[in-house]
Amino acid sequence: MKKSLIVVTAFFMLCLSVQAQQRPVFSQYMFNMLALNPAYAGNQKQLSITALARNQWVNLEGAPQTQTITSHSNFRKKNIGLGMMLYNESIGVHSDIGAYFSYAYQIKFKKSMLSLGLQGGLNQLVSDYTKLNSRSFGAADPSLKRYKSLNPNFGTGIFYSTRTAYAGFSVPYLINNKVMQATESKVVESSEKRYYFLTGGKVFDVTANVKLKPSFLIRLQERAPLSFDASLNFFIDEVLNVGVSFRNQDAVAGMFQLDLNENFSFGYAYDYTLSGLGEHARGSHEMMINYRIRLTSFPCHSYF
Repeated sequence: MKKSLIVVTAFFMLCLSVQAQQRPVFSQYMFNMLALNPAYAGNQKQLSITALARNQWVNLEGAPQTQTITSHSNFRKKNIGLGMMLYNESIGVHSDIGAYFSYAYQIKFKKSMLSLGLQGGLNQLVSDYTKLNSRSFGAADPSLKRYKSLNPNFGTGIFYSTRTAYAGFSVPYLINNKVMQATESKVVESSEKRYYFLTGGKVFDVTANVKLKPSFLIRLQERAPLSFDASLNFFIDEVLNVGVSFRNQDAVAGMFQLDLNENFSFGYAYDYTLSGLGEHARGSHEMMINYRIRLTSFPCHSYF
């Protein structure tokens, strides 16, 4: 195997376990909120389906690749929202495939809404150590096998929103499932760690045709340093969105989103890597397609 695959695998092993340490990271998190918080399900008065593909650390073999499909809608007469998320993530010799369903109960006020959400589902973790160069571990090392586990999980969240602002807190995966991991001389058991997400954003009028939206995402993982994204987006004529985002000690990203028509929009983000991996990689690419159908006769532009 190429040296880059071994570098990536060793990097994540130092973090105890790739599955435990690395939940998917999205630069366009502000337009993919269901992947972070189940309480977001049905927040907009429309059926929304989003497909997102992220290719991280381009030119580095074994680097993270993530694909997600999320879908959600609300039921106005019942004050509930339902959502679904499918995802596939691969990092080095590890892969994670999951399917989760979300339920949100909405408490509506005159100009705002508070949603309480739950999600549940399954994910399959696979670690195929037979892909590694056996000379790095020893030709007779019994740890060079394929490990697979199917794990249930559930999570919860809360989301408060107005037409132009939002704030949310979520713990989307509560169970610390056990996973298997190979080291140089043995197989060890580790566990997934909980992630806590805190998000927020606000839309301001700059001119009659331009709106400004600052937003943030804070990630806190058990036994790991705090990380955050701080973003700034401009909406122009409610058709074009351009923005920039900073991820501490990791990357700075530029992005745009274009509404092709009333139903379709396309988004793209490029991350310039600031960490030491930037010497070996050529940034990250992220593409998103959204399809939506209005469930009300009134226009409803979605700023988040």
